[in-house]
Amino acid sequence: MANNIHVEQATFAGGCFWCMVKPFDQLPGIKEVVSGYSGGDKPYPTYEEVVAGETGHREVVQITFDASVFPYEKLLEMYWRTIDPTDPGGQFNDRGEQYKTAIYYHTDEQKQAAEASKQALEESGKFSKPIATEILPAQPFYPAEEKHQNYYQKASFHYNLYEKGSGRKDFLERTWRMEKDPEQLRQQLTPEQYAVTQENKTETPYENAYYDNTEDGIYVDVVSGEPLFSSIDQYDADCGWPSFTRPLSYYQIEDRLDESHGMIRTEIRSRYADSHLGHVFYDGPEEEGGLRFCINSAALRFVPKEKLEEEGYGEYRVLFD
Repeated sequence: MANNIHVEQATFAGGCFWCMVKPFDQLPGIKEVVSGYSGGDKPYPTYEEVVAGETGHREVVQITFDASVFPYEKLLEMYWRTIDPTDPGGQFNDRGEQYKTAIYYHTDEQKQAAEASKQALEESGKFSKPIATEILPAQPFYPAEEKHQNYYQKASFHYNLYEKGSGRKDFLERTWRMEKDPEQLRQQLTPEQYAVTQENKTETPYENAYYDNTEDGIYVDVVSGEPLFSSIDQYDADCGWPSFTRPLSYYQIEDRLDESHGMIRTEIRSRYADSHLGHVFYDGPEEEGGLRFCINSAALRFVPKEKLEEEGYGEYRVLFD
Protein backbone atom coordinates (compact mmCIF):
# COMPACT_ATOMS: atom_id res chain seq x y z
CA MET A 1 0.00 0.00 0.00
CA ALA A 2 1.30 3.46 -0.89
CA ASN A 3 2.34 5.62 2.05
CA ASN A 4 3.47 8.77 0.26
CA ILE A 5 1.90 10.63 -2.65
CA HIS A 6 4.36 10.95 -5.51
CA VAL A 7 2.83 12.94 -8.35
CA GLU A 8 4.44 12.78 -11.79
CA GLN A 9 3.50 13.51 -15.37
CA ALA A 10 3.66 11.17 -18.34
CA THR A 11 3.30 12.31 -21.94
CA PHE A 12 2.42 9.89 -24.74
CA ALA A 13 1.80 10.38 -28.45
CA GLY A 14 -0.38 7.61 -29.85
CA GLY A 15 -2.10 8.96 -32.92
CA CYS A 16 -5.46 10.68 -32.53
CA PHE A 17 -5.70 11.88 -28.94
CA TRP A 18 -9.43 11.17 -28.85
CA CYS A 19 -8.52 7.49 -28.49
CA MET A 20 -5.74 7.95 -25.95
CA VAL A 21 -7.74 9.25 -22.97
CA LYS A 22 -10.13 6.40 -22.21
CA PRO A 23 -7.48 3.72 -21.58
CA PHE A 24 -5.92 5.75 -18.75
CA ASP A 25 -8.77 7.88 -17.49
CA GLN A 26 -10.23 5.60 -14.81
CA LEU A 27 -7.13 3.83 -13.54
CA PRO A 28 -6.35 4.15 -9.81
CA GLY A 29 -3.89 6.91 -9.03
CA ILE A 30 -4.64 8.86 -12.20
CA LYS A 31 -5.29 12.50 -11.34
CA GLU A 32 -5.90 13.93 -14.81
CA VAL A 33 -5.60 13.06 -18.50
CA VAL A 34 -5.39 16.07 -20.83
CA SER A 35 -5.36 16.02 -24.63
CA GLY A 36 -2.94 18.41 -26.27
CA TYR A 37 0.01 19.10 -28.52
CA SER A 38 3.75 18.75 -28.02
CA GLY A 39 7.04 18.31 -29.84
CA GLY A 40 6.69 21.18 -32.30
CA ASP A 41 7.83 24.75 -32.65
CA LYS A 42 4.73 26.93 -32.55
CA PRO A 43 3.46 28.08 -29.14
CA TYR A 44 -0.25 27.55 -28.46
CA PRO A 45 -1.16 25.91 -31.76
CA THR A 46 -4.74 25.28 -32.83
CA TYR A 47 -6.17 21.89 -33.70
CA GLU A 48 -6.53 22.91 -37.33
CA GLU A 49 -2.85 23.94 -37.53
CA VAL A 50 -1.63 20.71 -35.94
CA VAL A 51 -3.70 18.31 -38.06
CA ALA A 52 -2.61 20.21 -41.18
CA GLY A 53 0.99 19.37 -40.28
CA GLU A 54 2.05 23.02 -40.04
CA THR A 55 3.56 23.06 -36.53
CA GLY A 56 5.71 19.96 -36.01
CA HIS A 57 3.56 19.09 -33.01
CA ARG A 58 2.10 15.67 -32.36
CA GLU A 59 -1.23 14.95 -30.76
CA VAL A 60 -0.48 13.74 -27.24
CA VAL A 61 -2.04 13.06 -23.88
CA GLN A 62 -0.44 14.32 -20.70
CA ILE A 63 -1.23 12.18 -17.66
CA THR A 64 -0.84 13.42 -14.11
CA PHE A 65 -0.56 10.40 -11.84
CA ASP A 66 0.43 9.25 -8.37
CA ALA A 67 3.38 6.96 -9.01
CA SER A 68 3.11 5.53 -5.49
CA VAL A 69 -0.28 4.09 -6.52
CA PHE A 70 0.13 3.43 -10.26
CA PRO A 71 3.81 3.16 -11.25
CA TYR A 72 5.11 4.62 -14.51
CA GLU A 73 6.04 1.12 -15.67
CA LYS A 74 2.37 0.10 -15.58
CA LEU A 75 1.44 3.19 -17.61
CA LEU A 76 3.96 2.07 -20.21
CA GLU A 77 2.38 -1.39 -20.34
CA MET A 78 -1.01 0.19 -20.97
CA TYR A 79 0.43 2.58 -23.54
CA TRP A 80 1.79 -0.21 -25.75
CA ARG A 81 -1.63 -1.84 -25.72
CA THR A 82 -3.30 1.28 -27.17
CA ILE A 83 -1.19 1.75 -30.32
CA ASP A 84 0.47 0.06 -33.28
CA PRO A 85 4.11 0.61 -32.21
CA THR A 86 5.48 -0.69 -35.54
CA ASP A 87 3.96 2.09 -37.67
CA PRO A 88 6.59 4.77 -38.47
CA GLY A 89 4.25 7.04 -40.43
CA GLY A 90 1.28 7.66 -38.13
CA GLN A 91 -1.47 5.55 -36.65
CA PHE A 92 -4.06 3.58 -38.61
CA ASN A 93 -5.97 5.93 -40.97
CA ASP A 94 -4.18 9.02 -39.61
CA ARG A 95 -0.92 9.73 -41.38
CA GLY A 96 1.82 12.29 -40.88
CA GLU A 97 4.16 13.66 -38.23
CA GLN A 98 1.27 14.82 -36.06
CA TYR A 99 0.08 11.22 -35.61
CA LYS A 100 3.40 9.44 -35.03
CA THR A 101 3.90 7.62 -31.73
CA ALA A 102 6.35 8.73 -29.06
CA ILE A 103 7.04 8.47 -25.36
CA TYR A 104 8.12 11.87 -24.02
CA TYR A 105 10.09 11.34 -20.83
CA HIS A 106 10.14 13.91 -18.02
CA THR A 107 12.97 12.43 -15.92
CA ASP A 108 15.99 10.20 -16.38
CA GLU A 109 14.10 7.48 -14.52
CA GLN A 110 11.25 7.68 -17.01
CA LYS A 111 13.70 7.54 -19.90
CA GLN A 112 15.32 4.39 -18.52
CA ALA A 113 11.94 2.78 -17.86
CA ALA A 114 10.71 3.64 -21.36
CA GLU A 115 13.83 2.26 -23.02
CA ALA A 116 13.63 -0.95 -20.97
CA SER A 117 9.94 -1.32 -21.78
CA LYS A 118 10.54 -0.80 -25.50
CA GLN A 119 13.39 -3.32 -25.51
CA ALA A 120 11.24 -5.88 -23.68
CA LEU A 121 8.50 -5.43 -26.28
CA GLU A 122 10.99 -5.86 -29.13
CA GLU A 123 12.37 -9.05 -27.54
CA SER A 124 8.93 -10.48 -26.79
CA GLY A 125 8.36 -11.48 -30.41
CA LYS A 126 4.90 -9.92 -30.31
CA PHE A 127 5.56 -8.04 -33.54
CA SER A 128 7.41 -9.14 -36.66
CA LYS A 129 8.35 -5.57 -37.58
CA PRO A 130 10.67 -3.23 -35.63
CA ILE A 131 9.22 -1.01 -32.90
CA ALA A 132 9.05 2.47 -34.43
CA THR A 133 7.89 4.43 -31.36
CA GLU A 134 10.40 7.13 -30.44
CA ILE A 135 11.57 7.95 -26.92
CA LEU A 136 12.13 11.70 -26.69
CA PRO A 137 12.67 14.35 -24.00
CA ALA A 138 9.49 16.15 -22.94
CA GLN A 139 8.76 19.41 -24.72
CA PRO A 140 6.34 22.23 -23.83
CA PHE A 141 2.80 20.92 -23.68
CA TYR A 142 -0.18 22.90 -24.99
CA PRO A 143 -3.66 21.71 -23.98
CA ALA A 144 -6.08 21.18 -26.84
CA GLU A 145 -9.33 23.08 -27.16
CA GLU A 146 -12.02 22.16 -24.64
CA LYS A 147 -14.18 20.37 -27.24
CA HIS A 148 -11.38 17.80 -27.66
CA GLN A 149 -11.03 17.01 -23.96
CA ASN A 150 -12.60 13.71 -22.80
CA TYR A 151 -14.01 13.26 -26.28
CA TYR A 152 -14.95 9.63 -25.61
CA GLN A 153 -17.45 10.91 -23.03
CA LYS A 154 -18.68 14.04 -24.81
CA ALA A 155 -19.28 12.38 -28.19
CA SER A 156 -19.37 8.67 -27.42
CA PHE A 157 -21.26 7.69 -30.58
CA HIS A 158 -18.81 9.46 -32.91
CA TYR A 159 -15.86 8.25 -30.82
CA ASN A 160 -16.96 4.63 -31.20
CA LEU A 161 -17.46 5.07 -34.94
CA TYR A 162 -14.02 6.65 -35.29
CA GLU A 163 -12.25 4.03 -33.18
CA LYS A 164 -13.79 1.28 -35.30
CA GLY A 165 -13.56 3.03 -38.67
CA SER A 166 -9.93 4.06 -38.27
CA GLY A 167 -8.87 0.45 -37.82
CA ARG A 168 -7.57 0.96 -34.28
CA LYS A 169 -10.18 -1.16 -32.53
CA ASP A 170 -9.78 -4.18 -34.80
CA PHE A 171 -5.99 -4.00 -34.66
CA LEU A 172 -5.89 -3.87 -30.86
CA GLU A 173 -8.33 -6.75 -30.55
CA ARG A 174 -6.34 -8.83 -33.02
CA THR A 175 -3.04 -8.05 -31.37
CA TRP A 176 -3.81 -8.14 -27.67
CA ARG A 177 -6.84 -10.39 -27.26
CA MET A 178 -5.98 -13.48 -25.26
CA GLU A 179 -5.39 -16.65 -27.28
CA LYS A 180 -7.57 -19.39 -25.80
CA ASP A 181 -7.27 -23.14 -26.04
CA PRO A 182 -10.72 -24.66 -25.36
CA GLU A 183 -9.30 -27.88 -23.94
CA GLN A 184 -6.94 -26.03 -21.64
CA LEU A 185 -9.79 -23.79 -20.48
CA ARG A 186 -11.94 -26.82 -19.72
CA GLN A 187 -9.21 -28.01 -17.38
CA GLN A 188 -8.72 -24.56 -15.86
CA LEU A 189 -12.41 -23.74 -15.28
CA THR A 190 -15.34 -25.48 -13.69
CA PRO A 191 -18.04 -26.67 -16.12
CA GLU A 192 -20.25 -23.72 -15.10
CA GLN A 193 -17.43 -21.18 -15.48
CA TYR A 194 -16.71 -22.53 -18.97
CA ALA A 195 -20.39 -22.53 -19.96
CA VAL A 196 -20.86 -18.93 -18.82
CA THR A 197 -17.65 -17.35 -20.12
CA GLN A 198 -17.21 -19.33 -23.36
CA GLU A 199 -20.75 -20.36 -24.29
CA ASN A 200 -22.68 -17.28 -23.09
CA LYS A 201 -24.75 -19.23 -20.57
CA THR A 202 -26.40 -17.71 -17.50
CA GLU A 203 -26.00 -19.19 -14.03
CA THR A 204 -28.90 -19.78 -11.64
CA PRO A 205 -29.91 -16.70 -9.61
CA TYR A 206 -29.36 -16.83 -5.84
CA GLU A 207 -27.26 -19.98 -6.29
CA ASN A 208 -23.93 -18.40 -7.09
CA ALA A 209 -20.86 -17.25 -5.19
CA TYR A 210 -21.07 -13.47 -5.08
CA TYR A 211 -24.67 -12.28 -5.37
CA ASP A 212 -24.73 -11.38 -1.65
CA ASN A 213 -21.02 -10.71 -1.06
CA THR A 214 -20.31 -7.93 1.44
CA GLU A 215 -16.53 -8.31 1.69
CA ASP A 216 -14.21 -5.55 0.40
CA GLY A 217 -12.19 -6.29 -2.71
CA ILE A 218 -12.22 -6.39 -6.48
CA TYR A 219 -13.54 -8.86 -9.04
CA VAL A 220 -11.30 -10.02 -11.88
CA ASP A 221 -11.98 -12.06 -15.01
CA VAL A 222 -11.86 -15.74 -14.03
CA VAL A 223 -10.10 -16.54 -17.32
CA SER A 224 -7.51 -13.77 -17.67
CA GLY A 225 -7.37 -12.01 -14.31
CA GLU A 226 -8.07 -8.57 -15.79
CA PRO A 227 -9.65 -6.24 -13.19
CA LEU A 228 -13.35 -5.63 -13.84
CA PHE A 229 -15.46 -4.56 -10.84
CA SER A 230 -15.16 -3.40 -7.25
CA SER A 231 -17.21 -4.28 -4.18
CA ILE A 232 -17.52 -0.52 -3.62
CA ASP A 233 -19.81 -0.35 -6.65
CA GLN A 234 -21.74 -3.52 -5.80
CA TYR A 235 -25.28 -3.30 -4.47
CA ASP A 236 -28.24 -5.57 -3.79
CA ALA A 237 -30.52 -5.36 -6.82
CA ASP A 238 -32.67 -8.25 -5.54
CA CYS A 239 -32.11 -10.12 -8.80
CA GLY A 240 -29.95 -13.00 -7.58
CA TRP A 241 -26.75 -12.03 -9.42
CA PRO A 242 -23.92 -9.68 -8.46
CA SER A 243 -24.94 -6.16 -9.54
CA PHE A 244 -22.69 -3.14 -9.98
CA THR A 245 -23.31 0.50 -10.81
CA ARG A 246 -20.13 0.72 -12.92
CA PRO A 247 -16.99 -1.21 -13.89
CA LEU A 248 -13.57 -0.32 -12.55
CA SER A 249 -12.83 1.08 -16.01
CA TYR A 250 -15.09 1.28 -19.03
CA TYR A 251 -12.04 0.56 -21.17
CA GLN A 252 -11.80 -2.94 -19.69
CA ILE A 253 -15.22 -4.04 -20.92
CA GLU A 254 -16.90 -4.36 -24.31
CA ASP A 255 -20.63 -4.13 -24.98
CA ARG A 256 -22.48 -5.94 -27.77
CA LEU A 257 -26.04 -6.18 -28.97
CA ASP A 258 -27.64 -9.42 -27.74
CA GLU A 259 -30.82 -10.55 -29.52
CA SER A 260 -30.93 -14.05 -28.05
CA HIS A 261 -34.00 -15.54 -26.32
CA GLY A 262 -36.30 -13.17 -28.16
CA MET A 263 -34.97 -10.14 -26.27
CA ILE A 264 -32.88 -7.10 -27.12
CA ARG A 265 -30.19 -6.60 -24.50
CA THR A 266 -26.68 -5.21 -24.12
CA GLU A 267 -24.17 -7.94 -23.43
CA ILE A 268 -20.99 -7.19 -21.46
CA ARG A 269 -17.71 -8.95 -22.25
CA SER A 270 -14.18 -8.54 -20.93
CA ARG A 271 -11.76 -6.68 -23.19
CA TYR A 272 -8.78 -9.03 -23.37
CA ALA A 273 -10.20 -12.49 -22.59
CA ASP A 274 -13.46 -11.83 -24.47
CA SER A 275 -15.33 -13.62 -21.67
CA HIS A 276 -19.09 -13.34 -21.50
CA LEU A 277 -19.78 -11.56 -18.21
CA GLY A 278 -23.47 -10.66 -18.21
CA HIS A 279 -25.63 -7.73 -19.28
CA VAL A 280 -26.15 -4.07 -18.48
CA PHE A 281 -29.62 -2.67 -17.79
CA TYR A 282 -30.96 0.83 -17.22
CA ASP A 283 -32.82 0.26 -13.96
CA GLY A 284 -29.92 0.89 -11.58
CA PRO A 285 -29.74 3.54 -8.83
CA GLU A 286 -30.43 6.92 -10.42
CA GLU A 287 -28.09 8.69 -8.02
CA GLU A 288 -25.24 6.47 -9.34
CA GLY A 289 -26.02 7.00 -13.02
CA GLY A 290 -28.90 4.58 -13.52
CA LEU A 291 -26.96 1.56 -14.80
CA ARG A 292 -27.06 -1.99 -13.45
CA PHE A 293 -24.28 -4.30 -14.54
CA CYS A 294 -25.80 -7.71 -13.90
CA ILE A 295 -22.86 -10.12 -13.90
CA ASN A 296 -22.49 -13.88 -13.52
CA SER A 297 -20.46 -14.93 -10.47
CA ALA A 298 -19.02 -17.74 -12.59
CA ALA A 299 -17.28 -15.18 -14.80
CA LEU A 300 -15.54 -13.58 -11.83
CA ARG A 301 -12.87 -14.28 -9.25
CA PHE A 302 -12.94 -12.22 -6.08
CA VAL A 303 -9.69 -10.80 -4.65
CA PRO A 304 -10.13 -9.54 -1.05
CA LYS A 305 -8.53 -6.19 -0.28
CA GLU A 306 -6.05 -7.89 2.08
CA LYS A 307 -4.64 -9.92 -0.85
CA LEU A 308 -4.51 -7.22 -3.53
CA GLU A 309 -0.76 -6.59 -3.21
CA GLU A 310 0.01 -10.29 -2.94
CA GLU A 311 -1.87 -11.08 -6.16
CA GLY A 312 -0.51 -8.17 -8.20
CA TYR A 313 -3.40 -5.73 -7.88
CA GLY A 314 -1.80 -3.43 -5.30
CA GLU A 315 -2.81 -0.25 -7.14
CA TYR A 316 -6.46 -0.98 -6.30
CA ARG A 317 -5.84 -0.97 -2.54
CA VAL A 318 -6.20 2.81 -2.63
CA LEU A 319 -9.93 2.33 -3.32
CA PHE A 320 -10.40 0.97 0.19
CA ASP A 321 -8.09 3.26 2.17
